[in-house]
Amino acid sequence: MSKDAGRGKRNSRNRRVNESVPKADVPERAAIIEVLEGAGRPMDFKSLVGALRVKGNPARHAFQRRLKAMIRDGQLIQNRREEYCLPEKVHLVVGRVQGHADGFGFLIPDAGGDDVYLAARQMREVFHGDRIAVRIKGYDRRGRPEGTIAEVLQRCSTEIVGRYLRERGVGFVVPDNPRITHQVIVPDKNAGNARHGQLVLVDIVSPPSAVAQPVGRVSQVLGEPDAPGIETELAIHAHGLPHRWSTEVDREVQTFGPRVPLAAKKDRVDLRDVPLVTIDGEDAKDFDDAVFAEKIRGGWRVLVAIADVSHYVRLGTALDEEAQERGTSVYFPTRVVPMLPEELSNGLCSLKPKVDRLCMVCEMHVTPAGKVSRSKFYAAVMNSAARLTYDEVASMLIDENAQLRRRHAKLLPALQHLYDVYHALSAARRQRGAIDFDIPEAQLIFDESGRIANIQARSRNDAHRLIEECMIAANVQAAQFLARHRIPTLYRVHEGPGEERIAAAREFLQGLGLSLGGLDKLEPRHITALFESIRGRPDVELIETVMLRAMAQADYRPENGGHFGLALEAYAHFTSPIRRYPDLLVHRGIRHVLEGGTAGDFSYSPGHMLELGSLCSAAERRADDATREAVQWLKIEFMQDKLGEEFDGIITGVTDFGVFVTLKGMQIDGLVHVTSLGNDYFDHDRTRHRMVGQRSGATYGLTDELRVRVARASLEDRKIDFVPVATAGQPESQPRAARKRRRRR
Repeated sequence: MSKDAGRGKRNSRNRRVNESVPKADVPERAAIIEVLEGAGRPMDFKSLVGALRVKGNPARHAFQRRLKAMIRDGQLIQNRREEYCLPEKVHLVVGRVQGHADGFGFLIPDAGGDDVYLAARQMREVFHGDRIAVRIKGYDRRGRPEGTIAEVLQRCSTEIVGRYLRERGVGFVVPDNPRITHQVIVPDKNAGNARHGQLVLVDIVSPPSAVAQPVGRVSQVLGEPDAPGIETELAIHAHGLPHRWSTEVDREVQTFGPRVPLAAKKDRVDLRDVPLVTIDGEDAKDFDDAVFAEKIRGGWRVLVAIADVSHYVRLGTALDEEAQERGTSVYFPTRVVPMLPEELSNGLCSLKPKVDRLCMVCEMHVTPAGKVSRSKFYAAVMNSAARLTYDEVASMLIDENAQLRRRHAKLLPALQHLYDVYHALSAARRQRGAIDFDIPEAQLIFDESGRIANIQARSRNDAHRLIEECMIAANVQAAQFLARHRIPTLYRVHEGPGEERIAAAREFLQGLGLSLGGLDKLEPRHITALFESIRGRPDVELIETVMLRAMAQADYRPENGGHFGLALEAYAHFTSPIRRYPDLLVHRGIRHVLEGGTAGDFSYSPGHMLELGSLCSAAERRADDATREAVQWLKIEFMQDKLGEEFDGIITGVTDFGVFVTLKGMQIDGLVHVTSLGNDYFDHDRTRHRMVGQRSGATYGLTDELRVRVARASLEDRKIDFVPVATAGQPESQPRAARKRRRRR
């Protein structure tokens, strides 16, 4: 397939803010909505043009495109008379469809509020992810608002990935996404070379309707279910990740050349003699941050140098449009889908050692108390002294590895100063009560054939934390700098947990004999105090995970709402412009100020930033979902040849139908169904989060340790089933904590 293939389909699924460059004669969305609200009636195109004083054909065409975008995004509805209406005025609720594996679904309203139940007969007409407008027709038996579809605003699933099957001479595709319950009919002429059982990508030729299944055409055969790398292909296509470069992007990239030209280095601070170093993981290829520290009077001078991506990726270019559409690089276990072409991400922008690179620098003076007493930003040229790994730095600074210290003797003074800065910043972090989730990651170890050989827990060391604290400090300064100059930007906003989630977390903690402060007003320091109190407990990872899930998800917004988790009043992402579009926007704002610009002549308005914040937040969630699914696929594949083997685990969830167990050191989850717990009737004690046998009194509760045997690992339905090593009727089969409780009675 050519690099251009699929671009039109991607653009229909993922809207891009091509309005980033202000068009003076085109009204912003807020103004259009204001006019319609003031009119109190639907208005046709001509009336809107007159009311908003849109003059000239170019402006009228751009205005029409904006109205279409607003219809697509659910901000407007067009009635049968081709008049534009506000959805709430015609009693419609607009949002995105969320399907369920059992056939029904929900509308998640754009404006918030209660989800709207969609019966299975309504879901026949749409796919999971489609944008629709519904009319509330009443309430179902559970008291939920129930809707009927008034209009499909946007078909988001124009291509679907799934398994191609042939039965009784009929070809069809069963979607890999369990939230899509349709079977896509594939006529023989549309099947291509697909064989029964293969995973394929199918283009939707005819969408579903109330009376007909969707019809598709196989556009690509992805391969057999057990092929190495298939999990990444599935995730890419299932989530619509842009992964091909257009010819326009290729053309722009070729204009840069392999080296930084001499002209680009002019009028920049020359830092090539400063021993800046990059510190990353062993498998990293895109190095977007370098650090240096030296002792000065009253503390340290710290340099955080970040790749100057904004020099290369200019507003309005094909590169910028592509980066905006992608929003973020996506890191799969065996592959990266980058936000920028590798010529930039791994080449010209990457702060490789011993080569000149353009950078944007945040220079800070840090006091022994961990406070940034002053800071400044400037454009510079640097030459990285070394590419170091976290393990190397930890070995030098903590273990005092003599061989490594000799090899990097010239860098040791700066590294030691950085370590001292880390201790100061870390102390300030603890002082303000910031939360530190230190849950180990599952590291997948692959063999030469691309299959998982092992899974092991990977913990952070002080070198990870050193870089993290330096980046946080630079991000804070970037947020304060742009706020001070009133430049529209995207802040990284993290709100505190909602009342319902925190109430559930308190109930969970109470069942473990723990308590959480902040009954009047929960603050980060209360969660930090909880974490301090559980150090050394065997269930510490579970407790931290439960509290992490209780947190709201951070997102990008033009209004500064602070960062709850880090206990900061202002925070923005500045340090990773190679892989995150919001960081690139922050760099553009800083560059604008450094070049003498003001908020009045900046290329972005707050309205543009509002749209970009929504796009970037959605791209981040899309990337997280895709990588999570790929990792889950690999874990299940890894367990398929472990059937019958035994592992130690911990109970991490209790439901009416059984208990979920996480294997120790592997972060692999599976279900022990209630029928596998033993020859007994089990009741779910919701208050104490446990299953209790009516006859035997056997209990299976949260945080109990349980030895299990692998009974099933299915890639088809993404599930792993365990059974206890022995039956619940035997004392040795019960969880260890449960046996201790019974002995104490």
